[in-house]
Amino acid sequence: YEGIIGQSGAMQLVYKAIAKVAQSQATVLIRGESGTGKELVCRAIHYNSARAANPLVEISCSSFPETLLESELFGYEKGAFTGAIARKKGRVELADGGTIFLDEIGDISASVQTKLLRLLQEKEVSRLGSTESLKVDVRVITATNRDLEKAIIENHFREDLYYRLNVIPIFLPPLRERLEDIPALVDYFIKRYSAANNKNVVGMSEEALQLCMSYSWPGNVRELENAIENAIVLGEGEIILPEYLPFTLALRQHPTAAPGSFINAGPSYREKMEAAEKMVLEDAIRKAGGNKSEAAKRLGISLRTMRYKIHKYKL
Repeated sequence: YEGIIGQSGAMQLVYKAIAKVAQSQATVLIRGESGTGKELVCRAIHYNSARAANPLVEISCSSFPETLLESELFGYEKGAFTGAIARKKGRVELADGGTIFLDEIGDISASVQTKLLRLLQEKEVSRLGSTESLKVDVRVITATNRDLEKAIIENHFREDLYYRLNVIPIFLPPLRERLEDIPALVDYFIKRYSAANNKNVVGMSEEALQLCMSYSWPGNVRELENAIENAIVLGEGEIILPEYLPFTLALRQHPTAAPGSFINAGPSYREKMEAAEKMVLEDAIRKAGGNKSEAAKRLGISLRTMRYKIHKYKL
């Protein structure tokens, strides 16, 4: 399954679900935190299904205002509203014979919920400004990082729609619950972004990998991907060192380093990041009782790197 990396027990369950669901026509609800790769699961299902040769149309529901989302999904007739100078097919019509992926489904309005329920029940839609019903053959896959059950209780989401969408739920685990997959993900992203940026990066140092393994990754796989790309673009040499990783990794692990105190450290991004780095180093050395070697161990960097930083910041 392209782009889905990991051999952990949690991911094995996801792979099994994809394989089974792809052979069916069932509606699927993919659930997981932001950045876990829900869109990749949808693509894996579609491209391994009987609909693979037909369109996969993806849309992020939160990217459109309420009125625009409705016309984007279901289309409109000429004159349906100001600016509608010609008929336009909606994304659902364009996905006919294939699959439509509705990401961030928990953000849709009551009006769109009603029309989506009709699509699922009757397999038909109507364009804005038209009374004609159009039959469509489309598989609906949705995704959300929201608590839909809570939204139902608060009357923000229709219960009948929820049951129509939640026929087959697939749960994607956050990265912090499958840390054993990080080395494989790191290798995958290094190869991908090294090639994309014409770099010759071949791996990551043990210290940098340990830093990645001990971080909680609130932004999940997407945050790790961005961190690796950042390190490849801004770093030097063939190996990613700890100092090439976005410093938020170390900073978040050392919250006592007063995040607000380096905001005015200097006009440039580099000066601000250097000020943050200096604060984390000072904090680590202080907690290690002045022992530089121990401080380096706690930060997950080599003693050589620590000595270089101490000299750089005159600590």
